[in-house]
Amino acid sequence: QSFCHRLQHDMYFLTSTSRLNEQVVDKIILQLNRVYPQILTNEEAEKFRNPKASLHTRLSDLLKHLQKKGDRHCQEFYRALQINAEQLFNDLPSRKILKTSDPTEIDSDKEQYMLNDRGPVFFLACFSVAAGLALFWYCCNSDTKVVGRARRILGFSPIIIGRHVRNICMLYLEDISRD
Repeated sequence: QSFCHRLQHDMYFLTSTSRLNEQVVDKIILQLNRVYPQILTNEEAEKFRNPKASLHTRLSDLLKHLQKKGDRHCQEFYRALQINAEQLFNDLPSRKILKTSDPTEIDSDKEQYMLNDRGPVFFLACFSVAAGLALFWYCCNSDTKVVGRARRILGFSPIIIGRHVRNICMLYLEDISRD
């Protein structure tokens, strides 16, 4: 959905009473006037900051003006609104539609339930089965090359496990290789 369509959808929400006050509207207009790329010219900014006109009229005229200018101008308005009135930006109807219509968004509560559905006992059971199968395969394999490979791995791993543990494992592997 383009920013112009979103702005058209949000126009009533933004222009309704007590949503935006004079200071916030002035900050948004000044940001659109001063920030690169300049969205509003000096004359346009003065027109929309005119205190003689009502806030509702000025804001409605500003939003219509931005829609006529194009998508980039509307996008910059949303950026200025987010900077100057973040809570209002988050409450916009178009933002709520975007949040609910995103099919790739993951509902964190549902995902947490799905991940924790089985619990820690299931994890420990799976881990125990995997460790048991690995130990069974290691002990039942009569190939001496496996012991040599394991000895090389343990010999180069003083960082992973402590030296005392490594020395004990090396002595054990030497005893197994003698048998």
